[in-house]
Amino acid sequence: MRDPNFNWREGNAVELLVDGTRFYPAMLAAIEAARDSLMLEFYLAASGVLMTRFIEALSAAAGRGVRVLLLFDHYGARYLSRANRQQLSDAGVELVFYNPLALHKWFSNFSRDHRKLLIVDQRIAFIGGAGLTDHYWLSSRRTPQTPWHELMCRLEGPAVHDLVILFMRLWKRCTGAWPLQLQPLAEACGTATVRVMTVAGPSQQRILFSVLRQISESQRRVWICTAYFLPSFALRLALRRAARRGIDVRLLVAGPLTDHRWIHHASKRYYRRLLNAGVRLYEYQPRMLHAKAGVIDERVSIGSCNLDHWNLRWNLEANIEVCEPAFTRRVEAVFAEDFSQSQEITADQWARRPWHRKLKEWVWALVSQWILRIR
Repeated sequence: MRDPNFNWREGNAVELLVDGTRFYPAMLAAIEAARDSLMLEFYLAASGVLMTRFIEALSAAAGRGVRVLLLFDHYGARYLSRANRQQLSDAGVELVFYNPLALHKWFSNFSRDHRKLLIVDQRIAFIGGAGLTDHYWLSSRRTPQTPWHELMCRLEGPAVHDLVILFMRLWKRCTGAWPLQLQPLAEACGTATVRVMTVAGPSQQRILFSVLRQISESQRRVWICTAYFLPSFALRLALRRAARRGIDVRLLVAGPLTDHRWIHHASKRYYRRLLNAGVRLYEYQPRMLHAKAGVIDERVSIGSCNLDHWNLRWNLEANIEVCEPAFTRRVEAVFAEDFSQSQEITADQWARRPWHRKLKEWVWALVSQWILRIR
């Protein structure tokens, strides 16, 4: 089932929420205020302190008559305990898993739902890159560098309608039933123009195509933040061409604190040509970087998509593109702060790195190429 091609919608209110200390309380407050329906779609979901808080809030909502629909990716929710699943079921929460793992599916098991959505009463939505795990919220003795650095947006207005459609279509795909009656388009409540963008496998690459078009037409800047930097050839070429024609091209990528070290090393094979073309590269230092965002001239894109080979080939993804000067300034300020906490890699520094680092990068690059050839 192909996702619909959504149009721009005017009259929205969009708020940027930086890190779990901001967006989780806002999400929980919205759940507590729900009166009709709650739709949650997440890739990562794991038992812990945060999940306990969400289970309590969702159970209370179901208890007061709210229809609670919970759609988790089967692989991403592998650390959600049986006890927690039973708690949700006992409370009346409808829990569905996307693409359950099975040996007979072979490579179809790689298809995952990577979207992160919370929709309240079909009026308010939260979208971004966070999961329902403690990584985004708490520090611990084992992982003192957490919580991860992440972005979510609170969205209200007509564009929420399109996220509702996105959720309902996938719910029907998983269950065979349309879950709720679709509410009319909300009235305008802000000044932001918003478009919902999706990825649904190799044949449906609207996020990538939009980014490529914006880069080719950019007049001033291209700033991209991605947690896992394994870009396609088309994206690398577009970035190099933009930098050569004088555009301020900057990439903010994960530093030494990462949950996928092989990607961290494999991604470096792309540094030399990008740096030589004039692209500025920043490796984020304080914490694990998990945000996915872009500012191209005055347009902002935020959501779940990392723009890497794996996301674009296998995953379901959802971003929003936002046009509103005040929102752009807010995102711009977050980028500026993150750049200041990053190590900038220069072409001269990169050329002088030791041979053992080059060998490690070469080995992991071969491994990544083999993995990415999986069909």
